[in-house]
Amino acid sequence: MLSAYPELVDFLPCQSPESWVNWAIENQTLLLNDHAHCEKKAASTAMSLMYRYVDRDNLLHKMSRLAREELLHFEQVHKIMRKRGVAYDHLTASRYADGLRKHIRTHEPARLVDTMIVGAFVEARSCERFAALAPHLDEELSKFYISLLKSEARHFEDYLALAKEYAGEPIDERIAFFRDLEEKLILEPDTDFRMHSGPPRLEA
Repeated sequence: MLSAYPELVDFLPCQSPESWVNWAIENQTLLLNDHAHCEKKAASTAMSLMYRYVDRDNLLHKMSRLAREELLHFEQVHKIMRKRGVAYDHLTASRYADGLRKHIRTHEPARLVDTMIVGAFVEARSCERFAALAPHLDEELSKFYISLLKSEARHFEDYLALAKEYAGEPIDERIAFFRDLEEKLILEPDTDFRMHSGPPRLEA
């Protein structure tokens, strides 16, 4: 499924561990709940960027579209949850996004560039995980996750393009820096399952 997006595959440092995929299959209620939270957070992030960078015309255009699409995805997940009797509950965030964002530089335009790079990794990983999960889920969920691949891949492309546009210099080193961080976050074990968690921590 991801063969249609070779740039995205090359961008990510690794595939999701098979043990994470199995963990997700065993926790589909939690998967849906956290997926809904992720879509809402993604829309909120896009809106926050629009407020922070009011003078960046291309960013305003791309983030406006992205926010609308993420809210639509939230509505779609929430509809599936309601249909299945799954309550939309509060969840603690995984360490994934914070683990990337805490390394964002604080001066401009470096802050904007790093934020765009982190956004690219989050969207690329989401796309990769939807593709990894789709073959193992029931028909409704499988079709839904496959339907998300195109937009998630485009969101990745938008974030990466904006990072390159606003950097004013090559960003290969910053991508490599966050790539190493992302790999650690994806491969290191976690105690709680989340859409962007690592594999399950084995009991001692």
